[in-house]
Parts: sequence; C-alpha cells; structure tokens
Amino acid sequence: MNSANRILLALTFLVASGPISARTPDPERGKKVFYASGGCGCHTDVQNDGPFMGGGRGIKTPFGIFFGSNITPHPEEGVGRWSDEDFIRAMTLGMAPDGRHYFPVFPYTSFRLMNKEDLLHLKDYLFSLPISSRVNTEHDVPFPFNWRPPLFFWKLLFLEKGSYQPDPSRSKSWNRGAYLSNALAHCGECHTPRNLLGGLNPSMHYAGSEEGPEGELTPNITPDLETGIGNWSIEDIVWLLQTGMKPDSDNVQGLMSESTENGYVHLPLEDLHAIAEYLSSLPPIHHPLESKTQESEMEW
Repeated sequence: MNSANRILLALTFLVASGPISARTPDPERGKKVFYASGGCGCHTDVQNDGPFMGGGRGIKTPFGIFFGSNITPHPEEGVGRWSDEDFIRAMTLGMAPDGRHYFPVFPYTSFRLMNKEDLLHLKDYLFSLPISSRVNTEHDVPFPFNWRPPLFFWKLLFLEKGSYQPDPSRSKSWNRGAYLSNALAHCGECHTPRNLLGGLNPSMHYAGSEEGPEGELTPNITPDLETGIGNWSIEDIVWLLQTGMKPDSDNVQGLMSESTENGYVHLPLEDLHAIAEYLSSLPPIHHPLESKTQESEMEW
C-alpha cells in the first residue's frame, strides 16, 4: 500500500469513528422504539406513584436490589446533559459519561444490538419527556457485587460488540422479529437463565428462568410442546402481545403485564407478527420450571 492510500485509509477511519453529525430530533419515531422496548418499566416507580421515567423502582436480583435510574432530561438527576455519543456509549457499552461501568441489570447486553438510528430516536423521545428532579436511589447490593471495576472483565466475557446483522437466509419479517425480540424488547434478559456470574446462558436462549427480575419466574417461550409455547399458534402469540391474554383466556402477570400494557399493545400488527414468527422458529428447549412462590410467577 502506497503512502497516498495509507493516508486515505486513515482519513476514512477518522471520519467513520468521529462524532455523530448534526441531525433533526424525531421524538415520535423514538416513541415507537420506546414502545417496542416494553415501555422501559424499570425506570418508573409505579408502586409508589413515582414520576414517569423518574427512576426509583427496585429490581430484586440474586445479587441484591438495583434501583432504576432517572432517565428524564433533568440536567443533574437525569440524562439531560448527555450527548448523542454519551447515550450510544451507555446503551451499547454500558458506560456512563464519567467512565463508570453500569451494572448489567441495565440490559446493554441486548441494547447493543440496536441500530444507531433507533438509539438516537429513543434518546429524542426521552428528551421530550417532562423533567423530574427525583434523586437516584443508591443500589442495595452487598460487597463484592457493588464493586464496579470488575465489570470490565465481566464485559470481556459476556458483552459482545456490534449491532444486529440480518440473516440473509431468513425472511424480512423474521429478521424484523429477531431484531425486535433480541434488541429492543430484550426478551432474553428475562426469559434466559443466567450463570453464577450473572451472564446469560446462550445454550438456554429463551428457555425461562426461576430467578427472573423482581424474583419472578419467567416462562419458557421456546416452542417446546411440554414446557414452552409449542402448542401456541402465531395468532396466539400476537393475541397475547395485543391484549396481555393467553390462549386459555388467563391474563399475564408481573412485568410482562406491564410491558404489554405500556409497550407491545402500541406496536403495529406487522411487528407483532414478526415477533411471533421469530419465537415460533426457535429451537425447542425442554426446561421445566418451578415457581418458588405462587405470586412470583409471570404465568404466561
């Protein structure tokens, strides 16, 4: 490679990795991304009538209780001073603007699959919300799980890089469903069991967990006939996402109920069909689950 080509290659790299160019915010498109994420319920303390997206909701995990943060555009307590680059770094790398590692209860391991356009539209929507001055609650997590520096090594193990890449052997609808399920809706964060280090177990993708968020049992949503949703049709899955109601006419409970009511019911029908198509195509995994308490089960 001659000198001129080296210079050209270097300039190309600098342009590609440089700051995000000026753009026109589009909160309406961002609202659709917000709905596809299930309404970001972890950031509103519904039980105590907290401000919308103002943080304070406790998320019970095996490692302690983590509290959702204020993601309104308040300049001090929220994300009001975040640049586009700050937002993308947080959502895809789990890094705060000041360089701190975010705990993986924030599902950046899934959000990193989102494309840049959707990420920035989501930011536009959040920045259009009413400002809340609510101060963030400190996590109730014992040592050593409250220590952030080891998260650098955790990310080396469990945080992959790059956005979702379509599978050319699959249909456009299937790829849309895969993107919505794995990136925006981050279904695997609740429906995939974790190992002792808190990383998702890829061999049990969507097979359910007995230790889901807030202590809930999250059901197996692979098409296994005995322990999953193998007896459900495409329309059954769409119906649940539209209404929060299972094929047996029972309602979903817990976080799934909130995600449906505050998010999925607002999605266009073609997106719901795409999600259903993707879920129905997954390898069936036989994974019996037993709820520790009757109240803790999502009950799909």
